[in-house]
Amino acid sequence: MNLQAAVKSFPELLLELGDANPNVFVVSQDMGPVGPFSQKYPERALDVGITEQNLVGVAAGLATRGKLVFVYGMAPFVTMRGFEQVRTDLAYNEKNVKIVVYFTGLVGGPWGSTHHAIEDLALMRAIPGMTVLAPCDPHETERCLRGAVELAGPVYIRMGAFVPVHEQDYAFQIGRAVPLRGGSDATIIATGTMVRQAIEAHNRLKARGVQAGVLDMHTIKPLDAAAVRDAARTTGRIVTAEEHGVIGGLGSAVAEVLAEAGVGRLARVGVQDTFCTEVASYPELCEIHGLTAEGIEKAVLSLVEGGGP
Repeated sequence: MNLQAAVKSFPELLLELGDANPNVFVVSQDMGPVGPFSQKYPERALDVGITEQNLVGVAAGLATRGKLVFVYGMAPFVTMRGFEQVRTDLAYNEKNVKIVVYFTGLVGGPWGSTHHAIEDLALMRAIPGMTVLAPCDPHETERCLRGAVELAGPVYIRMGAFVPVHEQDYAFQIGRAVPLRGGSDATIIATGTMVRQAIEAHNRLKARGVQAGVLDMHTIKPLDAAAVRDAARTTGRIVTAEEHGVIGGLGSAVAEVLAEAGVGRLARVGVQDTFCTEVASYPELCEIHGLTAEGIEKAVLSLVEGGGP
């Protein structure tokens, strides 16, 4: 079964949900109409302008009145400017609001550090009760969105992976990693845009005689700790890959599991403890910061060639 032909974008899915449920609202950040939903239900599509704290507050108020609310905005501004409101208005009060963001990772390119989101996973992951999702392709994005609707409480959904990865149907569940490749020498645990790079790294390593498994970790929180432990016990070597800082995101979540289990060795691929200050295109920034198949390959080889379990 080819999945890509039937995939729905967020605006298309929003319209489907809005047709089925009159309580569906979208509150956006200076974006204008959100596709056909805004055209059909203008009274349920609110644009609050460049006021991210207000954006979250309005969503919390609507949720208090029993609405199913989607917040739609740019990742760095929703998570940083609106952090207190996300923490207190949404999570502390257990509001049923789904935060859907774009401009994730280094997608902002030459717009600079202000528009890069390399701390958002860490910020959202730190909030009690927050589910954090980072799908790897359009089909998985749709599944994450549908899954989020079924969950009570706040959910953060990090969009931005537009290149297909999954070609065939597969079992999807929030909180459960998806095995994509097998391997006995190491395991690459990747999320979001880095899943495609992990598969390419698997192919490059295979040509070298190194067998590296690949796990698609679409859920950062709650993390599939069992899958991490199993991978560490099976291969002994773990490499995480994320378009995010290495502190606080997927790499840190996996490190916590490994430390508590007392198994495995870890290398983290991501933006190191630095700001991305280069003025360059998105692909160039990914190259500069090692967010590539080659970067993952080097990390795996450093563990394998370093010896030990």
